[in-house]
Amino acid sequence: MKKLHLLLLILAMTACLPHRQEKGIDFRIKNKLITTITDVRLSTSERLEVAEFDSIRAGEQLSGFLSMKANAGDGQYVLEFTRADGKMERLGAGYYTNGGPLDRLVTFKIKPDTTLVSFRTFFILK
Repeated sequence: MKKLHLLLLILAMTACLPHRQEKGIDFRIKNKLITTITDVRLSTSERLEVAEFDSIRAGEQLSGFLSMKANAGDGQYVLEFTRADGKMERLGAGYYTNGGPLDRLVTFKIKPDTTLVSFRTFFILK
């Protein structure tokens, strides 16, 4: 009986979460540098849809939604940007399958010597 109550509680909680009808993934790109990055592009390895930004200033965060409605295969997410010194960075991370995401949110934190990537299956609304 306790297991049934727990199952019902979990189902009720997940039913209240926001769900997008379109296939894709929400993203956040956080610039943790003291300089601006430019030519920012986020796509899948299939490159059918691209989220593009001219720049992200130091300490700024951008959020959006990367549509994957045209994707059909398996692949990874690709983040590209140019640092203030002109060095272009290209990072492949994560995994999607059958053209769809396994997660709901991907976060990129750009730091001086690395870019950290994290994934979430569920949102915590702020």
